[in-house]
Amino acid sequence: MSDDIASIRAAIRDIPDFPKPGIVFKDITPLLGKGALFRKTIDIFAERYRGQKIDTVLGIESRGFIVGSALACMLGAGFSVVRKPGKLPYQTHSASYDLEYGTDKLEIHVDGIAPNSRVLIADDLIATGGTAAATAELVTKLGGRVVECAFVIELSFLGGREKLRPHEVFSIVQYASE
Repeated sequence: MSDDIASIRAAIRDIPDFPKPGIVFKDITPLLGKGALFRKTIDIFAERYRGQKIDTVLGIESRGFIVGSALACMLGAGFSVVRKPGKLPYQTHSASYDLEYGTDKLEIHVDGIAPNSRVLIADDLIATGGTAAATAELVTKLGGRVVECAFVIELSFLGGREKLRPHEVFSIVQYASE
């Protein structure tokens, strides 16, 4: 498995100064473009969650849609989405989270998670943990239970895992520094 993780890590492209100076963006599109390697990424998640009776995989806009929907198919689970305000056509619940300067919101359909369902939150990357924490809050608002939060990439030097406590976090590739 360590060879697979090394291959996944090697397929993640660094984009310096995106979306602003000083940020090194971790781009998963080269990973997605390598069919067998993308499949292996989803297989790693599926092996971890198979047998845990996941009812719904919840993808965070927008790369979480790619990872989450593929994983939901592998697990035989439902798939739901969390989006930025104004993007969902039906009635929604919202949760706010802090940005470097100001706040933002995420929304989910009021029927996006069934009460008492076991929910796996999925995204491509966890940095500071704000969007994932807001997503977990939405799961709780709808009466669901967060089983775990799953990420392809974790920027562990930014402490996002701490913001998600008491929820468990799993990531395939970790970066301890920029």
